[in-house]
Amino acid sequence: MKKLLLAVLFAFAATPLFAGMNSDFSGSFNTSGFADYNRDISTLIGQADFHTGKGVSFPGFDVGASVSTVKTSDGSFSGDDYQYLPFITAETQIPILGMGVAARGTSYDDFQSIGAGLKWHGSLALINLSASAFYDRYKTDYYDGNHYSASASASVNVLFLTPYVGIGYDYSEMETKNYLAGHKTDDGVVRYTAGVNFHPLPLIYVYGAYTYTKYNHGFQGGLGINF
Repeated sequence: MKKLLLAVLFAFAATPLFAGMNSDFSGSFNTSGFADYNRDISTLIGQADFHTGKGVSFPGFDVGASVSTVKTSDGSFSGDDYQYLPFITAETQIPILGMGVAARGTSYDDFQSIGAGLKWHGSLALINLSASAFYDRYKTDYYDGNHYSASASASVNVLFLTPYVGIGYDYSEMETKNYLAGHKTDDGVVRYTAGVNFHPLPLIYVYGAYTYTKYNHGFQGGLGINF
């Protein structure tokens, strides 16, 4: 568990050290790698869909911060070996609907994204289940985009650990602008995730996860408060 905590802290500390989304795109763009770049960004955002199969109940809240990391696809024009994005997320439950509502966003090297979604939570014996759908609008100085995702996850509480697995589908539309204007791409990809939450103190959690897609793989680390 110490290794998990150290990995999460390293992810947060290291994020500002890598080349940013905006400068990397403007300096490396070419049409042949546009579709792969779009899929990488889509997976980065989709990784923030869940970190457990259990939700919150009204009037509780789940507030956290995370860093998503994706290995750059072979066909992408990005000059970085990995792409990084930090996220702030928040979730609560709407009593009337009996569903969770979540919001997330980021602003990093002129990459800005804001999104929201609905979550359903249930259980089967000792297994916590979750399903969600999100929409995100993102932009930089050089492109605008829309991201849609649907995910399902399951988790089990084992003492102070909550291992979880999940599957999701990310679809992204990206269009260039300013001096790069005139290029569009869109595509979808299935995302598989396995991770574990660690609860070092009551209400506080730390987590790490591995994500795999047909085109790349990545990691996510985060921490938060659930009450």
